[in-house]
Amino acid sequence: MDKPELLAPAGSYEKAKIAFKYGADAVYCGTGALSLRSRAQVNNDDLVNTIKYAHNIGKKVYAAINIYAEDSMYEEIKNQVSILNKLAVDGIIASDGGVIEVIKTIAPDIPIHISTQANTLSSNSANFWYKNGAKRVILSREMNKNDIKYLIDNIPQGLETEIFVHGALCWAYSGRCYLSDFLSSRNANAGDCSQSCRWAYNMYLEEKQNPGNLMSVETDNNGTYILSSKDLCLIKQIPEIIEMGIDSLKIEGRLKTEYYLASVVNCYRTAIDECIRDLKNYDYKKYLKELDKTKTRGLTTFYFEDKNNKDFQEYEGKQYNPNYQYGAQVISYNEDKSILAVKNRLEVGDKLEIIIPNKIDVEEFTINKLWDEETGKEIDHVNPGKEGQKVLIHLPIKCEEDWIIRKKI
Repeated sequence: MDKPELLAPAGSYEKAKIAFKYGADAVYCGTGALSLRSRAQVNNDDLVNTIKYAHNIGKKVYAAINIYAEDSMYEEIKNQVSILNKLAVDGIIASDGGVIEVIKTIAPDIPIHISTQANTLSSNSANFWYKNGAKRVILSREMNKNDIKYLIDNIPQGLETEIFVHGALCWAYSGRCYLSDFLSSRNANAGDCSQSCRWAYNMYLEEKQNPGNLMSVETDNNGTYILSSKDLCLIKQIPEIIEMGIDSLKIEGRLKTEYYLASVVNCYRTAIDECIRDLKNYDYKKYLKELDKTKTRGLTTFYFEDKNNKDFQEYEGKQYNPNYQYGAQVISYNEDKSILAVKNRLEVGDKLEIIIPNKIDVEEFTINKLWDEETGKEIDHVNPGKEGQKVLIHLPIKCEEDWIIRKKI
């Protein structure tokens, strides 16, 4: 049984390092304004650093140019493809036929990954892309496990498959949405989604025979989150997914924090490794418990188990976790006093958890003392008031640079 690739998002070079630290085999990132997360792109310096770093440690980087392009964009597309070709990126994610032709012409040796935006739902579609140069197809989230298994059994062995296993869902068909452009003049299909589906709306019913008699439709005092979806979570289904022979398991979230990356990537890394060792006795509950600490919305299997599933609406509109938050990041370790980069307020008495790479169990401890990093004076709290705010603290175990610490609220 082959171990699938664990693929993580990287909105920056620093986030890529965190993803690799916590077990990702590969990361995917954007390029300029030419992917579907134009507000989470690595610049060219970051791209160079990310690819060099990944290749030095035997990992991979895939770059997205998965917009639907207008003619005016093609000079920049050609420029970016040329840059990626020189950097020997491990794959380019694309969905537009014209963009794919540019990649085949300028970078014929770079593998082409067909984006989920292309809505690949069948073996017929997958075979079409294979004949047109694709190395991998990223399957639509709208497929269930039976669809996926049939597709895998009916495509060439040389064509890889990738599915999303965790992260945000779009209320529209595989992200093919125009709501953002309509409401805020930000085109989701050109990488600039304003996430209008996450907004709170005031909605009303009007009786036809009594114009002006508006009756509010709402779920709480903030309004109705009628378009917001829960987040995908297939942690329970990892054994099935591995047995199906899917090549790459993808986590969504280039806009997410280093804390989110560390927690979620580490969870799926340890889950996959457990399944490879002992598929029959896999216990998903401990992983789900860990993911509950990071989630900001409800979790759903979406259509993976059942195409008729209706349990994927997020009516609460929640955008934060009420029990845990990003506490700090380890800058350097010392048996006496370690240096942390502060991400949220820390104070004496706070309960913290160290997220340990390749281990599902965290190290819990309570802050007994804090020292100001600049003056060395003992303090009772610290705020992340300025960029790079640091604090000295005693850590209960030996930690490495970039390990992430969670705070219990």
